[in-house]
Amino acid sequence: MFLVQYTGLNQLPFDPANNNEPLQFGSASGPLVTEGLIENGGESNKKRKRTNVPSADNSRTLNVDSTSMMLPMSDPTAWATAMNNLGMAPLGIAGQPILPDLPPPATRERPPGCKTIFVGGLPENGTEQIIVEVFEQCGEIIAIRKSKKNFCHIRFAEEYMVDKALYLSGYRIRLGSSTDKKDTGRLHVDFAQARDDLYEWECKQRTLAREERHRRRMEEERLHPPSPPPVVHYSDHECSIVAEKLKDDSKFSEAVQTLLTWIERGEVNRRSANNFYSMIQSANSHVRRLVNEKAAHEKDMEEAKEKFKQSLSGILIQFEQIVAVYHSASKQKAWDHFTKAQRKNISVWCKQAEEIRNIHNDELMGIRREEEMEMSDDEIEETTETKETEESALVSQAEALKEENDSLRWQLDAYRNEVELLKQEQGKAHKEDVPNKEQQLKLLQQALQGMQQHLLKVQEEYKRKEAELEKIKDDKIQVEKGLENLKEKESCASRLCTSSQDSDYPLEKTLNSSPIQSEREALLVGIISTFLHVHPFGASIEYICSYLHRLDNKICTSDVECLMSRLRHTFKQEMTGVGASLEKRWKFCGFEGLKLT
Repeated sequence: MFLVQYTGLNQLPFDPANNNEPLQFGSASGPLVTEGLIENGGESNKKRKRTNVPSADNSRTLNVDSTSMMLPMSDPTAWATAMNNLGMAPLGIAGQPILPDLPPPATRERPPGCKTIFVGGLPENGTEQIIVEVFEQCGEIIAIRKSKKNFCHIRFAEEYMVDKALYLSGYRIRLGSSTDKKDTGRLHVDFAQARDDLYEWECKQRTLAREERHRRRMEEERLHPPSPPPVVHYSDHECSIVAEKLKDDSKFSEAVQTLLTWIERGEVNRRSANNFYSMIQSANSHVRRLVNEKAAHEKDMEEAKEKFKQSLSGILIQFEQIVAVYHSASKQKAWDHFTKAQRKNISVWCKQAEEIRNIHNDELMGIRREEEMEMSDDEIEETTETKETEESALVSQAEALKEENDSLRWQLDAYRNEVELLKQEQGKAHKEDVPNKEQQLKLLQQALQGMQQHLLKVQEEYKRKEAELEKIKDDKIQVEKGLENLKEKESCASRLCTSSQDSDYPLEKTLNSSPIQSEREALLVGIISTFLHVHPFGASIEYICSYLHRLDNKICTSDVECLMSRLRHTFKQEMTGVGASLEKRWKFCGFEGLKLT
């Protein structure tokens, strides 16, 4: 029979001073009343019925007589019943400490993979069975090593069981109702370093490392590109097969790879040189075939381009005709006869047709521009180098040129309207001389080319103006910096002049005119006064300004000196030192100036 009593800082969830009822435990025969020993002066040997009297360390004790319990403590049901009656959750049932508000005990640094604990403060008469009954609720115990010096080592099956056992640290243990020191003790539970725990932990870490290496290897093999097919070794038979494959257009690429591998391996010698030469000759015979194939593809591409250009020009002509229909319908002779909804639809259709026509027109002009521009090899190399810069410049110019493009399009529409009006006038004047469609197309093409040249000129002018703007911005920044420097110099000079003028005036005028002009100067006067008050022997202006620069980097030395020279009754300048060590120092004389003023 043993007693567990906690002596930590946290109190139990009930007040023993206000509880006058005896502790009761339910059993099959009815409630049981515990009896114990209470020391009270000279009557310490008398047995009395135990009442709820708080102990000296303000802790609750549990003393159960083995004859009245009628159940061994190793029975888990009796143990759980007793702990529930006390208002505490038994350890091991919910995985929490006996007292929920209990802080974690102070322990040493936990060794890696720790499953062993050190238990000190055991009673001298405590047996291994009692230790097992106390700590087996924390988890499965593998081994117990008990010493004769009231401590033992307990090894659990898992690491988390050690965390539960640590919460038993700080509890007092008493065997039965005995008050002998050999039957009492205070538990101290801490981590213990064991070779078995370290060995198991190292084995586990090695297993995890092996699994990680295997996982990485599998991942690398999965992401690794497949290796090329193996190349057969050189022999006369394989050489004849490769020579036959080299003559076949469908198997040429595979045979060339085999030939290249043999040459890199060093299979060429005097005996096999003729065979390799014949295979190289067969490979060379495919050069003409590849050149012819390239020429055929280029020819197909040119034909496709020409066909596309012709179809695009035909589409553009039809778009021009549709736009002409819309423009003729929007004239006053026909426009007045349409309803409002019909006019709205015609205007919307006209805008859409004009936009699509302009897109196709730009595309066709780009194709023609590519055909007309013939560049030499040197110019092609230069354009490839400057292509990226031109693209970036075009992107920046796109927004600026949108408005110009719109205006040019409107001018083009106006020009076309004028052309149509001229044609109508010519038709009225000379009905016999009607222009043909081909002449109309030529006129339109000439007009489009003129607009294209105008666009190129506008782009060049835009580039020049942008470069000029950048130069002007740089000059403006430099001029602003110069103006700021001049303003600072003028302000310093004006302050120096005002300070010199103030020094010439008599004392009464300086008193009437306020020397402090702004709140910033007032703050500077306060900070300088505090600084000089700490330095009774004075300080140089450089030392004062170095202190002020920590607060604000924009403070000027000349401004500080002007401000101090204006306040003669607050600061005074004196010469200190002899010879080469002669130095001007400012001192605080505010208390003396207060008496004078």
